[in-house]
Amino acid sequence: MQRAFQILAILAVITASLMTGPAQAAPARDAKYYYEQGVEHLQKGQYDQAVNNLTQALRLNPRNAQAYNYRGLAYNNLRAFDKAIADYTRTIQLDPKYVQAYNNRGLAYFYKGLVDKALADYHKAIRMDPKYAIAYANRGLAYFRTRAYDKALADFNKAVELNPKLEIAQNYRGLIYLQKKEYQKAIADYTKAVHTNPKYALAYNNRGYAYLAIGAYDKAIADFNKAMELNPKLVVAYDSQGLAYAGKKEYKKALDDFKKALKINPKDADAFNNIGLVYYDQKDYDKAIAEFSKAVELDSRYAIAWNNRGLAYFHKKSYSRAIADYNKAIEADPAYANAYNNRGMAYLAAKSYNKAIKDFTKAIQLNPHLAEAYNNRAHAYYQEKAYDKARADAHQARELKFSVDKELLENLNKSQAKTPAKTHPRK
Repeated sequence: MQRAFQILAILAVITASLMTGPAQAAPARDAKYYYEQGVEHLQKGQYDQAVNNLTQALRLNPRNAQAYNYRGLAYNNLRAFDKAIADYTRTIQLDPKYVQAYNNRGLAYFYKGLVDKALADYHKAIRMDPKYAIAYANRGLAYFRTRAYDKALADFNKAVELNPKLEIAQNYRGLIYLQKKEYQKAIADYTKAVHTNPKYALAYNNRGYAYLAIGAYDKAIADFNKAMELNPKLVVAYDSQGLAYAGKKEYKKALDDFKKALKINPKDADAFNNIGLVYYDQKDYDKAIAEFSKAVELDSRYAIAWNNRGLAYFHKKSYSRAIADYNKAIEADPAYANAYNNRGMAYLAAKSYNKAIKDFTKAIQLNPHLAEAYNNRAHAYYQEKAYDKARADAHQARELKFSVDKELLENLNKSQAKTPAKTHPRK
């Protein structure tokens, strides 16, 4: 079963390398003692304790720029991003040349969705240190979020050039290749990432998704299993493995995985969307609609779930409901080419041919390789008796390796409309 949504941007908190060794016992609990204790807790992932100790250190020495930066890292890992940003800002005020603080503040801004501010901080960090590999990796991820894929790829390439063992940059670059559907390149990057860090669960998960995209379901399942072994609470791995089982038509195993994801996170909108896809694939559209509805209740901006529910309504011939859902999908993601194509399909079925043509045209503008949109627009032009345009679109669809309906081609050759041929929605 084709996955009807793009891979999630898998994020890992990136921190500057700590520049102290294990803390030594101090004869008195002075600022240095609390600072070193805080750093040690941070290295061990004990973020609450790190905050407590670093706060004590700063109470005794409020001009310790490193202590603010490290407390910011602890807050970042606790997802207290406003507090992290405040600490990084104080670090920069005390030491304007503290390059790691710009990178770290950029990451906090990124997690808050303030991508422009994140980019500004990454630019500053890279200007200050042109060999700062992690800053390139983080800036690449910010560009990825804004769909500036060429800039993102350039930054990930630079990060890997500066540090060939930076597995996070390899993982992120793999995301670009996934987006560009260059799956073998993605697999190569994820393979390098897991060789560099055999415990990198997210890289196994993402390599599994690349295998999933090319239909190598057993290899995908092996990678998802490894990701879950390394991180039993990695929800996306259960979601992805469920999709692989669905691709093999092993629907019970797929549903079991989605239910495991929901046990870990009852608000996992992706799991509900995926369950809906299983029912959709079995043509049980009412059950599919119920699951897609749960997904959009949890995330009203979940464009793909809106689109998928629209498809289910379309197959029930509830065209007005389908159009309403496609409207929601487009509102959430104005660059969602498939949603325009699918809304065009609903308009075509409702015999609103001009509206259908406009939507297919928009889909093609957004994705010139969307063969279905050319095919579907050919049908709409045919209904409008614009035979030359219909022939041109049918030709373009065939150039893109799409199997255009014989009936349409025959009728176009005759330039007479008889029975409309079958059209093709797209997930």
